[in-house]
Amino acid sequence: MENLTISESTLNKYFGILENLDTNSKKRLIIKLTKSINSKPKQEQKLENIFGAWQGAKNAEQIISEIKDSRYNNREIEEL
Repeated sequence: MENLTISESTLNKYFGILENLDTNSKKRLIIKLTKSINSKPKQEQKLENIFGAWQGAKNAEQIISEIKDSRYNNREIEEL
């Protein structure tokens, strides 16, 4: 994930909100921001590595057929 860069005016708007926080909340925020600066950058993960590859003996047509066959249609209209 790429880092988000904000403009000076946007930063000033955030600061305007944050400067009204109590001292304890400001300290906790400083700690979190400092940790985020000092942490190692996250490695990008490929989608295939997160979920794994599809494994199965069935081909796409068989899977599609099973999905369509498992559908249930109730065409009965209930009276109001």
